[in-house]
Amino acid sequence: MSSTVEATETLDVRGENCPMPVVKTRQAVDDLASGAVLEVLATDPGSLNDVAGWAETTDGVTLVEQVEDGDVYRHYVERTA
Repeated sequence: MSSTVEATETLDVRGENCPMPVVKTRQAVDDLASGAVLEVLATDPGSLNDVAGWAETTDGVTLVEQVEDGDVYRHYVERTA
């Protein structure tokens, strides 16, 4: 399944396990301009809950969408501030 979200940047954390997908997502989002969308490619099934929980508790970011694409989990995070 593909996404309808237009990503500004892509972060590939495939093969990495908790907590690295969230740690690297946070670092990448810090470098984005407001309104930019980061696509995160992960293979850790726990990243679905981890990225969602991080986005929910972090000011200035919004989880736009999460897509399961075979063995890859695609997370779309927008920098809002």
